[in-house]
Amino acid sequence: MRHPVPAVRDSRHSNGLALVGQAFRRALRSQLHPRMLAALFLPFVIAALGAVLLLWFFWAPLTGWLDQEASSWGVFSTVDGWLVAAGLFSLKLWLIPLLAIGLLLPMAGILGLIIAAVFVMPLVLKHLEHRDYQGLGRQGRHATALGAWNAVWVGILFCLGWAVTMPLWLIPPMPLILPVLWWAFALNRMLRVDAMIEHASPAERRLLWRRHDRQLWLIAGILSLVNLIPLFWLVMPVFSALVYAHFCLSAIARLRAETVVDV
Repeated sequence: MRHPVPAVRDSRHSNGLALVGQAFRRALRSQLHPRMLAALFLPFVIAALGAVLLLWFFWAPLTGWLDQEASSWGVFSTVDGWLVAAGLFSLKLWLIPLLAIGLLLPMAGILGLIIAAVFVMPLVLKHLEHRDYQGLGRQGRHATALGAWNAVWVGILFCLGWAVTMPLWLIPPMPLILPVLWWAFALNRMLRVDAMIEHASPAERRLLWRRHDRQLWLIAGILSLVNLIPLFWLVMPVFSALVYAHFCLSAIARLRAETVVDV
């Protein structure tokens, strides 16, 4: 027999920013564990291999298509002609490759994040379950299928949205704003699900997502800003999974301490 989930008010003493900071500190500590350091290589290798394959197969057709499209832009051709006539440089020579890289490399990056969400997150959860959250019962159902489906549709929407909004990069400060927004969307929509589906019941997930929606988006925004630093690309998939896992597992434990959710 199912019983409705009782309404649970937000804990007055729990500061949202403090919980976010706690998740980052715990994730940094967990990232230094040898097992989590070893986990860095799978998404990085997949992302690097994906980047090589994308550049190998799609560089020539993509740059050719972009060059053809750019030639049809009247203002672009006019400015390019002025720059060449002045003996400066050709706008096409550097803008077209930058646009191609801006399209292809994020697709490789989202592939690495999908690998982290589907294959690395279960390792992260198992590691944290034994070290930091012992006794936290698993009430999730169909975790693997739900996680894989969520990762795929988020990845597809990310790639489509990134490609469609690329022309806006020509408008300052969109080249900084758009990558942060799209990566925040991908991280939050992907990892908030994978961090909870194994341990939280459907009712618990819905309740916790409503309760902590702002904190989850804040985590994604911080990670997206840090992702602008190239050196962070190596650790971003696994470290992001650790931050979300710590935050979500801790939230599940606090919820179960407040009330019993009978599913």
